[in-house]
Amino acid sequence: MKSHRISSVSFLWIAALLLFASCSDSSTGGSNSGLSEDQENVIQYFKDVALGFEFGNALEITRKWNEDILIFVDGEENQMLRDELDTVVSELNNLLALDDIEISTTTDSTTHFNYYLFLGPGEEYAQIEPNAQGYVESNFGLFFVNMNAANQIVSGTMYVDTNRPAPMNQRHLLREELTQSLGMAKDSDKYSDSIFNSSYSVDVTEFSEYDEAVIRLLYHPSMKAGFNASQADSVLYGIIDDVIY
Repeated sequence: MKSHRISSVSFLWIAALLLFASCSDSSTGGSNSGLSEDQENVIQYFKDVALGFEFGNALEITRKWNEDILIFVDGEENQMLRDELDTVVSELNNLLALDDIEISTTTDSTTHFNYYLFLGPGEEYAQIEPNAQGYVESNFGLFFVNMNAANQIVSGTMYVDTNRPAPMNQRHLLREELTQSLGMAKDSDKYSDSIFNSSYSVDVTEFSEYDEAVIRLLYHPSMKAGFNASQADSVLYGIIDDVIY
């Protein structure tokens, strides 16, 4: 997560997380025989960003949505970000297709939605999302998610500050926060072209090849919510050919 003032910190609200036990074995169980360098890198990157959260004492396990996501878009009428949201949603839908999850958007507040996206000042978002209070002053983008007992994400909120960061930064934040709220909630300093990179880069406004592979791996039918590193590893080596050759 990005911790300095001009950065985007993704802080997650974890509901009753510690009430549910899970095996914490973090050993890697798969064989790397016959895999390409890219495949090995992607498997490791998956475990870097898709197990656990940056904050708190959350178990390092997978978490993901298991139902369609309807995003209610609220706040400022910002055409640049609305267009960017359409682009990101279209790309994500292609990447989530294996798991038959679809993201859509609405501006109708009377519709039953399970995700709230606010475009505008952080202090206004904090009035709607109480968990954001105390964080919006120093963070230009945030997301919060709620989970059930099976570690499936069931709802979420996020915001992008449209006042302080430059337009390119806003596009970066929109893509990063939305993607991380799908379950890839950790940052990494490993790849500078990744949307999950821990530095605040205005240049990253698209998914890298590794980003796309990680998203596909998490939203593969064989990858279940609640897997620890060892359980995920045993699946990753069997499905890596489905996402990267």
